[in-house]
Amino acid sequence: MRVLQRGLLGILAILALCSATRAEPVKIRIAWVVPASSWGSILLQKKDLARHLGQSYVLEPVLFNGSPQQITALANGELEIADLAFSTLPIAIENAGLHDLRIIAGGFQDGVPGFYSQEFMVLADGPIKTIEDLKGKVVATVGSGAAVDVGMRGMLRRYDLEKDRDYTMVEEQFANMRTVLLEKKADLVPIILPFAFDSELRRIARPLFHQRDTSGQTQLLMWTARKRFIDANRAAMVDFMEDALRITRWFLDPANHKEVTEIVGRMTMRSPQRYDWLFTDRDYYRDPSMLPDLEALQKNVDLVRDLGFVKDDLDVSRYADLTLLEEAASRLK
Repeated sequence: MRVLQRGLLGILAILALCSATRAEPVKIRIAWVVPASSWGSILLQKKDLARHLGQSYVLEPVLFNGSPQQITALANGELEIADLAFSTLPIAIENAGLHDLRIIAGGFQDGVPGFYSQEFMVLADGPIKTIEDLKGKVVATVGSGAAVDVGMRGMLRRYDLEKDRDYTMVEEQFANMRTVLLEKKADLVPIILPFAFDSELRRIARPLFHQRDTSGQTQLLMWTARKRFIDANRAAMVDFMEDALRITRWFLDPANHKEVTEIVGRMTMRSPQRYDWLFTDRDYYRDPSMLPDLEALQKNVDLVRDLGFVKDDLDVSRYADLTLLEEAASRLK
């Protein structure tokens, strides 16, 4: 009997081991907003470099209109990695109560010397010559609390111009900003990549100021995940970060630039030549180690507080967990 019991226990142990071995890969849903510019949209274009894909994890890119919708998805358990702007991070933590949110990697930065900085444009032949000229005028934004919205309000406040009291604000999509300006529905519009390379826009408009003029260097976007998901799936997350690092470094390598533009051209069904700026010094700055600039981010988040979008101070270092990235990077050395 004892021999039989030991045999049954041995079989059960083997079955348990086999069951663990056959465990389903962890599903990682990652947000993206702009094709190619958002890392989440482009990682699967280089599956050959994703050594752990389909083994310890599977990746599902999810399109969002912006950061606010990602906060809702995180709160509802419908998203594992959000691509949040600096302006959305404190709102997610304080207003949405996501206190276990953690910054796990950087996206791209604005205002790094030698790289692109977002522009706030007016008609080249229009009446707006200085920021003071915007008093009593209309400015456009993509939404309250968006990164460009914070940058715009921050600059106008320096000149004692406040929303509703001194200027009117209207909301519009980035793709429509040129038309809004041309039709004089707004006197100032925010411009980001790739819309900044619109030749017709350049013909009719000029920048009045840049994002870097408002806040210097800006950590525009960053990957965030909830601590409980990280803790429950740490091994798979490190595997994912290793693959992500390998892929992003490939895209950032100038030797691969021609192939990069061809990949993005196929993705968007447009000419590869339209993307000759991507991942160059005409683009935003992207750290090849995917590290966020936490010092810049702290200043950016402080501006969000100063503008009244959140009430409390936020120490961003308390909400950063770069250990996944550090462990993944050590594997690539």
